[in-house]
Amino acid sequence: MLNHVGTQILKTKRLVLRRFALGDAEAMFENWASDSEVTKFLTWEPHRDISVTMSVISDWICEYQNKNGYNWGIEFCGEIIGSISLLNPNDELLEAEARYCISKAYWRRGIVTEVYKKVLDFAFNNVGFKRIYTKHNIDNPNSGKVMKKCGMNYIETKNCPLALKPDKIVMCDCYEIYKKE
Repeated sequence: MLNHVGTQILKTKRLVLRRFALGDAEAMFENWASDSEVTKFLTWEPHRDISVTMSVISDWICEYQNKNGYNWGIEFCGEIIGSISLLNPNDELLEAEARYCISKAYWRRGIVTEVYKKVLDFAFNNVGFKRIYTKHNIDNPNSGKVMKKCGMNYIETKNCPLALKPDKIVMCDCYEIYKKE
């Protein structure tokens, strides 16, 4: 049985993982949500203006009322630079899907690996998940490197529809990790 506690503040040596606030809209828009290079491999299109970002954050803030929702802003030196989430929690199978996004100014600094490891620890030891799974577009091998650094194991490559890009189906590498007993 899962112990859903919702999005809690998590800290690493360099970062704070916290709930989003409306005041994060400008940083989110500027740092990654409007960047077509960042969103190229994601399930959603770049935000055309800050009102889209504000709407997304407003939805996330409402979702924080649900204890089975897990969506963190990644804060570095006082600024939001990305996000990481546990999606589709399954109480019967004790699993969830992990997704992340980060500003390209912070790529290749080990930040995503650091955050991912912290979220995995929280998911396994605080919530009680037994399995976390994820996927990435095969044209984005750097995401696969992050997953491997976090101890995730490759499962398969398969066609995946992109949720908010309905006309697009891409090949994705799928990974998983189980809680160590």
